[in-house]
Amino acid sequence: YLEAIQQLDRDLNPVSAEATGAVFALADKGWTLELRGIRHHYPSSSDDSQFVLGPLDLSIGQGEILYIVGGNGSGKTTLAMLLLGLYRPDEGRIFLNGVEITEANIDAYRQNFSAVFADFHLFEHLPDPDASDIGSRARHYLDVLGMSHKVKVEAGKFTTLNLSTGQRKRLALVSAYLEDRPIYLFDEWAADQDPAFKRVFYTELLPELKSRGKTVIVITHDDAYFSCADRILKLQDGHRAAKA
Repeated sequence: YLEAIQQLDRDLNPVSAEATGAVFALADKGWTLELRGIRHHYPSSSDDSQFVLGPLDLSIGQGEILYIVGGNGSGKTTLAMLLLGLYRPDEGRIFLNGVEITEANIDAYRQNFSAVFADFHLFEHLPDPDASDIGSRARHYLDVLGMSHKVKVEAGKFTTLNLSTGQRKRLALVSAYLEDRPIYLFDEWAADQDPAFKRVFYTELLPELKSRGKTVIVITHDDAYFSCADRILKLQDGHRAAKA
């Protein structure tokens, strides 16, 4: 329900694009997202032990496609939540363009991300419905993802959300694209998709984001498409594995 959380956060703590840009001025070499000595723990659901992610160092650059891989319980989603600013680390620091993330700028930090999680929520209204090209861009992605026969765009919103799980996930992807944020994160997006749409996602849509200077972080098990990543981070028991 990341979209619902982000919308509520925007309603309660509105942050303008200008304010976000002022806080995290674009570096000469592009966006840089850094995790330094990040550590996060929480109780295990199965016993009294605690799962610990980290300590972990990670640097992600603008226009990079990073895959995060690993088995169930390895810490992939926990790392994603830390990257998005929805979890706060117990130890370590996060920097965006050299600016450390604190309670004072966390709201502005979160505005730099668009994400689609396995457990997601859909809104019928388009992001920024007053943008002059929002309708044409929405129709473009609906067509690319084979949704144009099911969903139309009228009066700044999608005409229906009454769709299958795979179709709803494709519509969530359309919404994320329309947000046009600097950093994208997809958590097992292709898990419910037919092979044809998996291919479109990995070989067409992700490279398109990269070509526009977006940073793309993908949590995935689709090893057939590992070659599409610029870099792969493999986690094992909350730590970086020796090899991806």
